[in-house]
Amino acid sequence: MKQALERIGTRGLRKLDPEVAHGLALKALHTPLASLPGPVTSPRLRTTLAGMDLPNPVGLAAGFDKNATAIAPLSRAGFGWIEVGAATPLPQPGNPKPRLFRLTEDAAAINRFGFNNDGMEAIAARLAKRPKGVPVGLNLGANKDSANRAEDFARVLQHCAPHIDFATVNVSSPNTEKLRDLQGPMALAALLDGVMQVRGNIPVFLKIAPDLTDQDLADIAKVAEDARVAAIIATNTTLDRDGLRSPQAQEKGGLSGQPLFDKSTRVLAKLHKLTNIPLIGVGGIASAEQAYAKIKAGASAVQLYTGLVYGGLSLAARIAEGLDAQLEKDGHQSVTDAIGSETETWL
Repeated sequence: MKQALERIGTRGLRKLDPEVAHGLALKALHTPLASLPGPVTSPRLRTTLAGMDLPNPVGLAAGFDKNATAIAPLSRAGFGWIEVGAATPLPQPGNPKPRLFRLTEDAAAINRFGFNNDGMEAIAARLAKRPKGVPVGLNLGANKDSANRAEDFARVLQHCAPHIDFATVNVSSPNTEKLRDLQGPMALAALLDGVMQVRGNIPVFLKIAPDLTDQDLADIAKVAEDARVAAIIATNTTLDRDGLRSPQAQEKGGLSGQPLFDKSTRVLAKLHKLTNIPLIGVGGIASAEQAYAKIKAGASAVQLYTGLVYGGLSLAARIAEGLDAQLEKDGHQSVTDAIGSETETWL
């Protein structure tokens, strides 16, 4: 019954302005209509990531719950782990609206939010009240007009560290001018050094763009290893527009969803050959088969976002259950057994 209502609700939301629909979806999580089965788990699905025990490897990507307003219901939505944010030191409105575009023909979205959020103080206060359960992390961002963006990442982590299980350094959003310049080896090394100095025992992840050359990836892998980054998230949104059919295809911003799947998975596979750092696969996952493909390409865990726009919130539980079935079918005792088993397919 709830899945039927969810399908109706999801179709209804897709008739509204995308950003309005997203806000309503967050509010709906606090109602009895939300599909909240609890974390899906099994002996095969249970895994560890950067020292964290996950009931399953299917995570929620940053951006869905920017301001940490729905952690409690999201923790019961089937995810094995959750990332909120991005948070910046000071609140900021982000870029002018409209800034989110639904590309229905491509099962994709384009956003140019520009790190709109309530700021680290408000977000930290909400994180402090979150329920215990699945691991929750925070995506770190920088204010658009900051005089020292690299320092912003460390400030946010230092302020929020008591309330999170991991933090992600996000230098890969295309929607804050020149932010991606921080992916260069020297700038990235300096930024990570500042973050590591204040992290305490918090694992630090690094989120990278898909629009990188092989040399860029090699440089980033080396810097990440030297900085002792706990995991690399591959990847954020792309600036590529090849093959899109939707009328909104040329809107500025980062493209996510199905068109990103192959590109982000190739980056993931290349990184798996370059480093032993655990990898997190994100980009275009809308089915258990796609989540499994990311794992076989080299991911230790995966994250969803745009797939939820088209598949509804119950997608997380369906993917986790389907992944469990795929692992059993292939004779794997755990997620770990499948990691990187088909990397060469993507190279």
